Amino acid sequence: MRIILSGGGTGGHIYPAITIARVLEKKLLEAKEPVEILFVGTKVGLEADIVPKEGYELQTIDVQGFKRQLSVKNVQTVFKIFGSLWQSIKIIRNFKPDIVIGTGGYVCGPVLLAASLLKKPTLVQEQNVIAGITNKTLARFVDCVAVGYEEAKPYFSPFTKVVISGNPIRPDVLTAQREQAIVDLGLDINKKTLLVSGGSRGARSINLAMVAVHQAFQDHKDIQILHITGQSEYNSIVGKLHEKGIYPEKSGNLKIVPYLYNMPQALACADLAVFRAGAIGLAELTVRAVPSVLIPYPYAAENHQEHNARVLAEHGAARVIRDSDLTGEKLVTVIRALFDDPEKLAAMATASKKLGHPLAADCIADAAIALTGNRE
Repeated sequence: MRIILSGGGTGGHIYPAITIARVLEKKLLEAKEPVEILFVGTKVGLEADIVPKEGYELQTIDVQGFKRQLSVKNVQTVFKIFGSLWQSIKIIRNFKPDIVIGTGGYVCGPVLLAASLLKKPTLVQEQNVIAGITNKTLARFVDCVAVGYEEAKPYFSPFTKVVISGNPIRPDVLTAQREQAIVDLGLDINKKTLLVSGGSRGARSINLAMVAVHQAFQDHKDIQILHITGQSEYNSIVGKLHEKGIYPEKSGNLKIVPYLYNMPQALACADLAVFRAGAIGLAELTVRAVPSVLIPYPYAAENHQEHNARVLAEHGAARVIRDSDLTGEKLVTVIRALFDDPEKLAAMATASKKLGHPLAADCIADAAIALTGNRE
């Protein structure tokens, strides 16, 4: 079977595609069917670095997203879209895929549209509760849409085949063991762990609010904090703590790092998390049954992070604080209230686990294979 996957721009689109690719390879090889996989992305997105390192071939097209305001660049974008559509047609004709799968990002648009025009089976994955413009458009052409949330289904036409799959997560998120992770990260197994992350680049509003949290919980005998600031924020936040006489490196319960390469281990340690509300981050929290305090990124397209967060809150798995309402004092109050109420925290963990989709990638892979059933 020959498969094209397209997704790019951010890790949130690329890593799910890689996870789906791995599962497809496993399933097809177990069925003794050879498989060949090609990724299609851009030269400027993270896929240009990540995909080759993961051992997959990457071919690129020249495309860019629309600006959200009137701009001369949008006119240029229109011309690039037509050019990228032709580039995609050439790639598909040469590779002759049995199916084309998209996991998000503007690069998916011309690739999936070209595949549809060439009558190739197509599947697109929508990660968020609110579907993006690209996927809403593609849904009119593709054979199947796999959604990360049941709440996303009404945003698509009743004539569109929709599979409620959940969002794919890396296998090591599920397999990481708490005891070993505690040792590897230098934490205390007898303390509850608060995991704080604003994403790979960090989140300034969360980091600034965390100064008060560190101040409130320094030297706490039962609670430890693992705070991932992001590379650009680390020195500033540590400096602000030093100004207040707080020295994490000398503390017995505060660990602040600019970046953490082994996030699955951090998730395995977490008893409570403070996160943004990106779809993949939430998928990882729920499969690990981690209750959370979510501060949605306020400038996400269609405000999709707040909609994602509200789903978890409505099911009792999270508390939500809007970025505009976030203060250090408020964050301290919410965190303290949750840690002071073990029954509430346990109920949130149970609710979180119910929302998890550990077999999301398998579901998407099965749907993709089913679409190829009539291939020659």
